[in-house]
Amino acid sequence: MRVDFNVPLDDNGNITNDKRIVEALPSIRTIIESGGRLILMSHLGRPKGKVVPELSLAPVAKRLGELLDTKVVMAEDCIGTEAMQQALALQDGDIMLLENLRFHPEEEKNDPEFARELASMGEVYVNDAFGTAHRAHASTEGICHFVQPSVAGRLIEKELQYLGRALDAPERPFLAILGGAKISGKIDVLENLFNKVDTILIGGAMIFTFFKAQGYNIGKSLVEDDKVELAAHLLQTAREKNIAMLLPEDIAAASEFSADARRSTVGVDSIPEDMMGLDIGPRTIDTYSQQILKAKTIVWNGPMGVFEIEAFAHGTIAIAQALADATAKGAISIVGGGDSAAAVMKAGLESGMTHISTGGGASLEFLEGKVLPGIAALND
Repeated sequence: MRVDFNVPLDDNGNITNDKRIVEALPSIRTIIESGGRLILMSHLGRPKGKVVPELSLAPVAKRLGELLDTKVVMAEDCIGTEAMQQALALQDGDIMLLENLRFHPEEEKNDPEFARELASMGEVYVNDAFGTAHRAHASTEGICHFVQPSVAGRLIEKELQYLGRALDAPERPFLAILGGAKISGKIDVLENLFNKVDTILIGGAMIFTFFKAQGYNIGKSLVEDDKVELAAHLLQTAREKNIAMLLPEDIAAASEFSADARRSTVGVDSIPEDMMGLDIGPRTIDTYSQQILKAKTIVWNGPMGVFEIEAFAHGTIAIAQALADATAKGAISIVGGGDSAAAVMKAGLESGMTHISTGGGASLEFLEGKVLPGIAALND
């Protein structure tokens, strides 16, 4: 079973957040409680095809053993004679974790021979790593050519159920919140959502490219000059399709990108030359929150500002709170992974969301309407 155990580690090799391990437990339990002999595989970090001892999955094996109250066998490697012998020695209900797949360059190259060798250890393949489903790697796509059946696990089932239902048959009004730094990273999402949503709320630094397209002075704010025409085109398309695409009315600006910078709230039509926008302002928070509370299905991808800096996290945390309030009223709220998920955790509101995706890049590509190779390769 391919899992996503790409967890954050501190300098001493201790796991600082085990959410990804916990998310895989339903599938793991299903298999071992049914008497299966389970071989888990994952990557960790970016070792670039070389053995990097600091990126060993050994701490993960230890944590997984604690969560399940059972011994997890740690393999020295993910392929080779020794790993195969350890696999053959497993008894019903036993678990083994293979060493970091990306210690081998063949994993990211989707090398067929490497995929075949991984496949030779098992009789059934389960992919439960949504976070890597958008990558055609040996352990996600290549392996499916050599082991049948290839099936989805519980976590991927949950991801497809929530994200799929939101895009295919949403309860309306359907609202999308898009943030982040660049329009270029969200063009495909916007164009795909234009055919599905009723309202789009825009935040993050990409608002300044839209403002420049409308002729506003944006001061020192981040802007993609080569995307100004595109921004104007997107605004026009939203109008033609009768979609309410809202941009901020006011912003929190500062003279520099730092925690100590002087912060002031300004209207979007009066940003001083020597300042840059780093968050949405209070009027915008109010307007956006009201829109969110009217919605029945909400998809959120990307923060509203520089939420890593406390002074510029207000907008993002307020949006997370509005989502939790809407969910409490019966709305379905889906948070794309990555920064949005991190912001929800920071606000302590994860239990208030219907679903938080475990894959930032994968959920983004899903919202773009792209086929995820790790899922397309499964035969059931």
